[in-house]
Amino acid sequence: MSLDLPSIVIVGRPNVGKSTLFNRITKSRRAIVGDEPGITRDRIHLEVEWRGRRFLLTDTGGMTFGVEETFPVLINEQVRIAVAEADHVIFVVDGRTEITSTDIDLAQWLRKTGRPVTVAVNKCDTDRRDDLTAEFRELGFGDPEAISAEHDRNIVDLLERVTAGIPVEEEIDETTELDAEEAEEEPRVIRIAIIGRPNAGKSTLLNRLTGAEHAIVSPIAGTTRDAVNATVERDGVRFEIVDTAGIRRKGKTTEMAEKLSVMMAQRHLRMTDVALMIVDAEQGVAALDANIAGYAHEAGKAVIIVINKWDLISHTQQSDFRQKTRDGLRFLDYAPIAFIAAKTGSKTDSLFPLIRKVFRESRKRITTGELNRFVDSVDFERATAPGGKRPKTYYVTQARVAPPTFVFFTNLAERFHFSYERFLINQIRERFGFEGSPIRILNRPKKRKE
Repeated sequence: MSLDLPSIVIVGRPNVGKSTLFNRITKSRRAIVGDEPGITRDRIHLEVEWRGRRFLLTDTGGMTFGVEETFPVLINEQVRIAVAEADHVIFVVDGRTEITSTDIDLAQWLRKTGRPVTVAVNKCDTDRRDDLTAEFRELGFGDPEAISAEHDRNIVDLLERVTAGIPVEEEIDETTELDAEEAEEEPRVIRIAIIGRPNAGKSTLLNRLTGAEHAIVSPIAGTTRDAVNATVERDGVRFEIVDTAGIRRKGKTTEMAEKLSVMMAQRHLRMTDVALMIVDAEQGVAALDANIAGYAHEAGKAVIIVINKWDLISHTQQSDFRQKTRDGLRFLDYAPIAFIAAKTGSKTDSLFPLIRKVFRESRKRITTGELNRFVDSVDFERATAPGGKRPKTYYVTQARVAPPTFVFFTNLAERFHFSYERFLINQIRERFGFEGSPIRILNRPKKRKE
């Protein structure tokens, strides 16, 4: 996702099909879609390339007027921020209903912004419904476009209209670009997922890292439902950050939107490079924290444990908090711990160099020669061998990175015992590091020569 792309923003009242249109244009399931109004609360962005034109598409929550409740007010603020940054606005209305007072209020507000606006009359599934769009000319933005986001009807016509001012990019020599990419030692893009239980400060951290109010922040647990993404550049590296919805235990998720948001959080975690595991310092490490961190560990992602709200606990508590964190998240003994206060911004900038470090560590490759010299130096007599069996290692090689995966060719046909595997991982870390990254060990029996 680029910071300087033209911005197209989708707006409308609740439940008119904005997220369905967003998913259709981006060819993704990035936004949660359902019949329940108000599912989308934050701004969601994705980069789109369409017929040589690249732009940033933003989905927003349903806008309301005259409602003073917490979430509608916060959603409206997010819509205002998105429209202020927009080069073009797609104003989505429901073709199956008449113009509503909210549509009229929203049209009046959009005219005051001075942004170019195209009205998309959604849910026009057949030609017979197209004639019903004429009344939406009263909104004051010219001829509306009759579309069906769900059935992919007239989406091309809509895109031709809203992208008319975006230049077509010249084709890039893919070979040249690949060579330049391989020559770089530093990554150009690092994808980050902020994970943790509800109300641990994930959205506050996203806003602090990016310097903008991308995510709605409130003291109500479960405020974030969709995964909210934003981009920031530091020292030539682009950090694409996703703030996932707070993950609860399965038994605690009852609403359809909440269940979907947990599934989406897990999906985005699989697509990321580095996970920031947020722990609330006031609450301490709980079983749910270990459960959530386990998703990142099992997915093979580099992990940083981020203790948030560090400024709210006493110095006496701080002295033993690190050990309690290690005890509660024993399987993340490889993950560095960072102490921050997202609300005040204390030490949040220190996360960027740490993210780059664990990213590099997770992609570090050790040559086969180095690994076999390492094997020759290991004192295998120290390893526990259940049943008196200790495998004989012939040689070892690194099969992949992210996570670093090592294949040991031995005289053993079955998988290593977990204690022996643990011994090997500890020996590899002691010699080669891999801070912040899980390590995978595979055993392959060496085939005898014919």
